[in-house]
Amino acid sequence: MSEDAATTPQEALEKAVADSRRVSTTGDIEVATYLEIAQGERVRGGHPYQDTTEPETVIIMDFGSQYSHLIARRVREANVFCEIVPHSAKGAVLENKNVVGIILSGGPNSVYEDDAPLTPGWVFDAGVPILGICYGMQALAHQLGGTVTAGLQQEYGYAVIHRNDQTTDLFEGLDEASPVWMSHGDRIETLPPGFKSLAYSENSPVAAIGNDEGVFGIQFHPEVAHTPQGAMLLSNFVHKICGAAGDWTPGHFVTEAIERIKQQVGDGKVICALSGGVDSAVAAVLLHRAIGDNLTCIFVNNGLLRREEAERVQSVFSRTLGLKLRYIDATERFLSALAGVTDPEEKRKIIGREFIGVFEEEADELGEIDFLAQGTLYPDVIESTSSETKAAHVIKSHHNVGGLPDHMNLKLVEPLRYLFKDEVRLAGAELGISPEVLNRQPFPGPGLAIRVIGDITFEKLETLRGADWIVMDEIKNDGLYEQLWQSFAVLTDTRTVGVMGDRRTYSYVVAIRAVTSEDAMTADWAKLPYDTLDRISNRIVNEVAEVNRVVLDITSKPPGTIEWE
Repeated sequence: MSEDAATTPQEALEKAVADSRRVSTTGDIEVATYLEIAQGERVRGGHPYQDTTEPETVIIMDFGSQYSHLIARRVREANVFCEIVPHSAKGAVLENKNVVGIILSGGPNSVYEDDAPLTPGWVFDAGVPILGICYGMQALAHQLGGTVTAGLQQEYGYAVIHRNDQTTDLFEGLDEASPVWMSHGDRIETLPPGFKSLAYSENSPVAAIGNDEGVFGIQFHPEVAHTPQGAMLLSNFVHKICGAAGDWTPGHFVTEAIERIKQQVGDGKVICALSGGVDSAVAAVLLHRAIGDNLTCIFVNNGLLRREEAERVQSVFSRTLGLKLRYIDATERFLSALAGVTDPEEKRKIIGREFIGVFEEEADELGEIDFLAQGTLYPDVIESTSSETKAAHVIKSHHNVGGLPDHMNLKLVEPLRYLFKDEVRLAGAELGISPEVLNRQPFPGPGLAIRVIGDITFEKLETLRGADWIVMDEIKNDGLYEQLWQSFAVLTDTRTVGVMGDRRTYSYVVAIRAVTSEDAMTADWAKLPYDTLDRISNRIVNEVAEVNRVVLDITSKPPGTIEWE
């Protein structure tokens, strides 16, 4: 037995806090306070940061897992609000929140590596239940006085766990033997003081642990679909262990969001960037409910829209939704700024900069404008996140997140910033927005700029608009539109030789992209019917000039992204 394992529970707790302070010095709560909490005087909901006016929140600490967003999805599905934070986050993330529990994600590290991330001290200090998943469990065991060693055999994929404790609420309703998804090389050799084993598998003698103070760990991944009863386990944690009421519903969100907007904006004037999509529509209606005529919606035609998009947006939003709408044709401005630019990140940043420029000019013309409202979503924030840690890497900046300039005169209002797409649609339905708007497939803020690969010209945009129109027309004709997350055409920067009318051609390749997804964080390529693909291809090469070849993108996300750029 190791020296750590031979210590008393008090000594183990002191060591855990000392180790935690090494990687995250917060100074928020003294060690003595943590010891009182950890020894059983934990008061659920009574930690120093609690704000009971805020929704009950579960914090998900990301140790670099590729599945952290799935944990968030499962918690949201249990009608409990949650936020993902990097493992380097300070205790300030708890301020002004009603935190009822903390989940530690998996990750690629071993706890004994020199730069291995450890659980910050404020997590233990918070006085709320903790659930460690995979690496998160190993970090808990290591820091609380147990031992973690390399497994005799790596355990990846399907496994079966067997419960050896029948009393814990964490496993209530789960089968005695449950199929799960494993992905780990290390395992717990010795339990921390005060903990007991709750389950085991063939290759993991300790597949789940827990103590009487609401600290749990599981070696498997409950968030993935390959763990069939995983959602139930996470629901048990947030409801039965954390005591969350599970009242974070679309109706609850709408009421709360309207109140938040009123508090943030007050008597200020807001302009809303309206794109015509679901996100900006729901954001605009929320704002209108909150501040009425103090909202002006601005729809900017940046020249990167699909065919007939400008006309459709003006019709739907000014007449159907009754919003005060200003239309600005800034095609020349955007295309001039993008001329010769081929790098996708630069494209996004230019578009973000030009949008802000337009909005600030309109704000000056309108008079006293204080805020810019956007339909930013949680996946936008996650994908644009960059940290000093390994927990998150920039996948691509979004024009409304990473693409915004450092300085702008308008303050941001983003009422949907912590929602996934399906949650936005549910909120929209609660607001009474029509299915015509809510069921639209997502369209990226940078528009066709990131679907024209390479440099952007008006001619290329017209070519892509023609191809994209055909894709959408055939998808809708076959009743597939609402079954797909997105379906569109991409104009590649590749030309190929072809034969048309007995003449040689050297024209562009168009790629067809169609995916299914729940939240855009992961996606699978859609298995479109061959007849549909046949008609799309035939029509594009016959109806769209400068295209002589059509290919199908059959890449899932990951490893690809939904958009090509």
